[in-house]
Amino acid sequence: MGGVETGKGIDRTRFARQSNDMDNNWAADNLHVIRTLMERSALYRRALAPIMFYLGVLGIAAGALAWYAGLGKPLPFVIFWGAVGISGLAGSFLLARRQAIKDAEPFWSPPTRHVSQALLPSLVAGSIFGLLGIIAPLSAPFVALLPAVWMVLHGCALTSAGFFMRRGMQVLGWVFLLLGCGLLGVGVWVKGGMELLAGNAHLLMGGTFGALHLACGIYLLSSKDNGEAL
Repeated sequence: MGGVETGKGIDRTRFARQSNDMDNNWAADNLHVIRTLMERSALYRRALAPIMFYLGVLGIAAGALAWYAGLGKPLPFVIFWGAVGISGLAGSFLLARRQAIKDAEPFWSPPTRHVSQALLPSLVAGSIFGLLGIIAPLSAPFVALLPAVWMVLHGCALTSAGFFMRRGMQVLGWVFLLLGCGLLGVGVWVKGGMELLAGNAHLLMGGTFGALHLACGIYLLSSKDNGEAL
C-alpha cells in the first residue's frame, strides 16, 4: 500500500511540475509577444497610417454617396454598409500585407495574431447585428440604432487591440465607444430621437467612421514617431 501511495505522490508531483512548465512557457510566449510589439511600435504606427487614411476616405465617400442616392430604407442601408465594411477589411488586409512585404516582415506573425484575436469578437458581433437588421421583423427601429451599436462595438475592438499598440488606438476606441453610447441614449430617451438617427444614419456613419479614421490617419502621417506621440 505504501508503495502505491508513493507512486501516486510521484505522479502528482510530476504533473504539478509539467503544469508549472506549461504556465512558464505560456508566460514567456506572451512576454515575448508584448516585447516584440513594443519594439516594433514604430513599424506598426507606419503601417496604421495608410490603413486609417484609407478607412477614413472610404467612410466619408460612402456616407456622401449613400446620402446623395437616398438609400433610406433599412434593407439597402444594411446591405450598403455591410459592403463598405467588407471593402474596408479587404483594403486594410492588402495594405498591411504590402507593408509587411516592404519591410521584409512576416505578415501573420504572433503579434498580428494577437491583435486579430482582440478585434475578432467585436467584428463578429457587428456582423451578427447587421444580419439581424436584415431579417428582423421590426427592422426600421432596429436599423436606426445600428450606427450607434456599430460604434460601440468598433470602440471595443480598438480598445482591445490598443493593448498591443500605441495608446492612441485606445483613445480612438474610447471616442467611438462614448459616441455610440451617446447616440443610443438619444435614440432611446430623447423624444423623436429614433427618427433623428434614422434620417441621418448615412451622415452619422460617414461623419464618425469616415472622419475619425481620416483624422487619425492624417495625425499618424504628419506627426513624428517619438515617445510622446500617441
